[in-house]
Amino acid sequence: MLDALPLPHPFHSRAGEAVLRRATPADTDAVIALLADDPISASRGDQASDDDRPAYAAALVEILADPSNDLLVVELDGAVAGTLQLTLIPGMARQGAKRLLVEAVRVSSALRSSGIGSAVMRWVSDAAAPALGAALVQLTSDAARTDAHRFYERLGYVGSHVGFKYRVPR
Repeated sequence: MLDALPLPHPFHSRAGEAVLRRATPADTDAVIALLADDPISASRGDQASDDDRPAYAAALVEILADPSNDLLVVELDGAVAGTLQLTLIPGMARQGAKRLLVEAVRVSSALRSSGIGSAVMRWVSDAAAPALGAALVQLTSDAARTDAHRFYERLGYVGSHVGFKYRVPR
């Protein structure tokens, strides 16, 4: 886990008082539900099927055991309302700068536009990145997520690169 992260982090949203904290294995089902709640993730196979739960549970255990990774959740009124994964990447470029990679940002569809995502992403750039010594926060976003692109741009993120993926045949 990224032990230097200033967590838990309480914050205010239009939906109420929330807290950003490290995920635990007990959060597995809630995180699976957030992934399935997203149409693009669902189209890629994140269907919240009981048959897939062991794979998600194993992935969460692996993420939490890796000191360069962490999975965080937003808790609101005792329920998980959002999630994101952080990965700290040491690098050679930019004079050996560290990068903080943000992945799988999800907020419950019922709570989007409530300020939760903005508060979490501001915490990433204003608190997490400096605490970890990261010189750059980066993320990727599916080309179809035009609303998300506007959201990130509004927060000061710049669409600076073109990303490529290769799907490994199974």
